[in-house]
Amino acid sequence: MEDMLFYDRMQFAFTITFHYLFPQLTMGLSLMIVYFKWKFLRTKIDKYNDAAKFWMKIFALNFAMGVVTGIPMEFQFGTNWAKFSELTGGIIGQTLAMEGMFSFFLESSFLGLFLFGEKLLGHKLHFVTGFLVFLGSWASGYLIIATHSWMQYPVGYEILENGKFVLNNFSALFSNPWLLPSYLHNQLASIITSSFVVSAVGAFYLLNKKHTEFGKLFVKTGVIFGLISSVLVAFPTGDWTAKNVAKHQPVTFAAMEGIFETEEGGSEIVLIGQPNVLEKKLDNKIAVPNVLSFLTYQKWDAQIKGLNEFNEEDYPTNIPGLYYAYHIMVGLGTIFIGIMLLANIQLFREKLYKTKWILWGLMFMLPFPYIANTTGWYTAELGRQPWLVYNLLRTAEGASPTVSSGNTLFTLLGFIGLYLLLGLLFLILAGKIINKGPQLNQS
Repeated sequence: MEDMLFYDRMQFAFTITFHYLFPQLTMGLSLMIVYFKWKFLRTKIDKYNDAAKFWMKIFALNFAMGVVTGIPMEFQFGTNWAKFSELTGGIIGQTLAMEGMFSFFLESSFLGLFLFGEKLLGHKLHFVTGFLVFLGSWASGYLIIATHSWMQYPVGYEILENGKFVLNNFSALFSNPWLLPSYLHNQLASIITSSFVVSAVGAFYLLNKKHTEFGKLFVKTGVIFGLISSVLVAFPTGDWTAKNVAKHQPVTFAAMEGIFETEEGGSEIVLIGQPNVLEKKLDNKIAVPNVLSFLTYQKWDAQIKGLNEFNEEDYPTNIPGLYYAYHIMVGLGTIFIGIMLLANIQLFREKLYKTKWILWGLMFMLPFPYIANTTGWYTAELGRQPWLVYNLLRTAEGASPTVSSGNTLFTLLGFIGLYLLLGLLFLILAGKIINKGPQLNQS
């Protein structure tokens, strides 16, 4: 049973990690495409329109990859996690069905019109189609995170005698206190990804002295969007999300921060340390006294419960993984603020386009928003364990009892091979689009 559960979790973790490489770019990029098209309508300068159409090609490629890699996850609800679907389908089916029926079709339909309908529609209606693509992508994220938020903090439900969850308050799904901070934090993180991608492509053009006008536009747009989103993802949304965890999942918060023992007189914030679960302590830690108490409760001496206050059976099942995922996310977020701040200072001084070390830095940083987003989601998911629905349904109770570990491992290996090929194909196609560059004055 433990092997079966392990492989079920590994398969879903792998498929969803690979899948989310694509929506995190499309959600942020859709906003930047709308911005470029809006700038064109205001200024009538063709490079903004050409930029919007160029990035919509990248968006379309990411969207296609997201669809292809998203479908297998839906099937896993019926194969690996059939018991979970049987028990909670009356609730999570609501938001997942709405995401498929409304958001996905809105996004996909108007994507086609944006790509191929500019001459027929005219520029104003073309802008509307781009805005509706943006609306569909952000609505999709909202409904998915509404599902996730219910699993983290279940509301508006009742449990029948047969153990099934049913919804008794539909509006509670969308007024869940977990939803808004998680959604805003996630969407801003997706803007960070798109900002680094756009600025990295612009830096590539400037360093190679090709498409230099677009290089300047992409770098400028990317670093401005990047600084704003990097700051907002830390505060207020990151702070709000962390306080939600401290309030509703205190055992998770203790594990995230590496607090094994409750400290009197305020809790320190750990900058570096290695969790030693066996001895229930942090090894080689570097910490600042009382700061965590102040950040969490605005009191220097506020007490934060350590893991010793909770039953071990309710501990997150992978405390080191949760601790490192959280600290990698926070550490990278801090670096993002720093590099985007430096880039904006140079932009203000009108020296950014010739400051090669910053341009190289923007290119080098390209993969790190993807890592930060991934570790952010790992923090949320590892933190909820050992529960599928927090405090109500354990992960072991949601797995399908009839799917063997051998079957799951076989299909996991198949997914790894297939996704490796899909990833290589994506990189080749994206590379061709970027190397070719924006096409001028094709209205």
